Amino acid sequence: MALVVAFWTSTMVSELFLDTQAVVAVKQTIARDGLLCLVIAMAATGGSGFALGKERKGRWIEEKKRRMPFIAGNGLLGKNFKAGLRLSGRLRAAPRI
Repeated sequence: MALVVAFWTSTMVSELFLDTQAVVAVKQTIARDGLLCLVIAMAATGGSGFALGKERKGRWIEEKKRRMPFIAGNGLLGKNFKAGLRLSGRLRAAPRI
């Protein structure tokens, strides 16, 4: 959550108070470094949840354990990740004002 707040705050500050080149630099940094940080954080969250849930039993727990690989794959290969990288590429290709 702190990463998302930091991204949002830096975007708002750059959009409101800085020039176009600074806005482009902030958004490219978020797309490049921010997505990497979010992927690492999500992997750590999934790993810790798997480790903590190893001892637990029950129908709901077993169902969730079966679903999680598909959810993780969808998150990594899904449209949101690709869309972020595609938008970053378009931002780099946009003419500078």
